[in-house]
Amino acid sequence: MKKSTTDEIRARFDADVERFSNLETGQQTIMDAPLGLELITGAAARLHWQATAVLDIGCGAGNFTLKLLEKLPGLDCTLVDLSRPMLDRAADRVSAVTSGKVITVQADIRTADLTAQGYDIILAGAVFHHLRSTEEWRAVFSNMYHLLKPGGGIWISDLVSHEPPALENLFRERYADYLENIGGQAYQQRVFAYIDEEDTPRSTAFQLLLLKECGFSAVEILHKNTCFAAFGAVK
Repeated sequence: MKKSTTDEIRARFDADVERFSNLETGQQTIMDAPLGLELITGAAARLHWQATAVLDIGCGAGNFTLKLLEKLPGLDCTLVDLSRPMLDRAADRVSAVTSGKVITVQADIRTADLTAQGYDIILAGAVFHHLRSTEEWRAVFSNMYHLLKPGGGIWISDLVSHEPPALENLFRERYADYLENIGGQAYQQRVFAYIDEEDTPRSTAFQLLLLKECGFSAVEILHKNTCFAAFGAVK
């Protein structure tokens, strides 16, 4: 199946700023979204309590950075997203609650010009599942490693796949039930349609192994529910 282009993904998010500005409505397709958000920002704050700079890639409307700032106030925040409307909303919301600098970068994470060893924490909320080939995943994870200061960490909440086909089918069925329960069959079908068109998730096992191969010294799963996982790695 032909997958969405970067421009098509950008256009979808340009038109959806209001929904993603509300955690309850913007993240309802993600199972346990509030828990995943709490866990990855909690892990980041606990492990990198002396942090001064965070990089939020695929920042959307800024929810992940806002939650981190509740725990680590005053951080310098670099926000990266394809969508300029999303970035503008994120910058407004984040600037209102931090005394640190707020920098916005409208760019694809595969090509964004960012500061090597410039960040204590990288947050990645529902972004990596848009990557395509294994080579692309490896290049991006390697770049994340080089962007972090020594001892820094990357904390990820994302859609994931499963390598045994039987498990992939099982968890997709469970996710289908979840979507139908919250929005009906038409909603379920709409969500699956854009996942099939837009996303190419990889398994948690694949990502944790790749993080280690790229140089991270420790990896950890914080939570997993069906097709969604929260996990991270420390440089």
